[in-house]
Amino acid sequence: MAKRVSLREYQEGVVARLQSAAAVAQVDARLGVQIGGRNWLVDLADVAEVMPVPVIAGVPLAHSWFRGVANIRGNLVSVVDAAAFFGEASLALNPASRLLLIQPRLLPHAAILVSRMLGLKHLADLQEEPQQASDVPWLGPCYRDAAGGSWHILNVNELASTPAFLQAGIA
Repeated sequence: MAKRVSLREYQEGVVARLQSAAAVAQVDARLGVQIGGRNWLVDLADVAEVMPVPVIAGVPLAHSWFRGVANIRGNLVSVVDAAAFFGEASLALNPASRLLLIQPRLLPHAAILVSRMLGLKHLADLQEEPQQASDVPWLGPCYRDAAGGSWHILNVNELASTPAFLQAGIA
């Protein structure tokens, strides 16, 4: 015989399942971006904001990967061309280009320039590739999607604490 459940108990059970599913989805979700010729996955907790690219003022005596500073709501924010920093060609700005403002707890007033946004990706939908040995601290595990596309985890915390990333000026 089936167990009788009151409407209230049923509703509480539905709410609990929805909250549980939402918590799992948030942990599993990553922001997909394209930087140069690669697809990257960024933890949502490491991104303060995503925005169109504002006017960027160049800075003299800086590395070529340091695009300059941008005025974001009255705050000067350092802008790094992530593709150039990663050793690729500098990004050509286009309407799809975006700035990822890094969470201030990791690095205040800093942003990385990305080629375009690729939406939210769930790790459960991707197949993890065998880990390759790398001396690049911000390069996390690599995943493959159903279409065979490669996705690299961008460890923003490691990137933001890398001495080369923090030293934009030419010494």
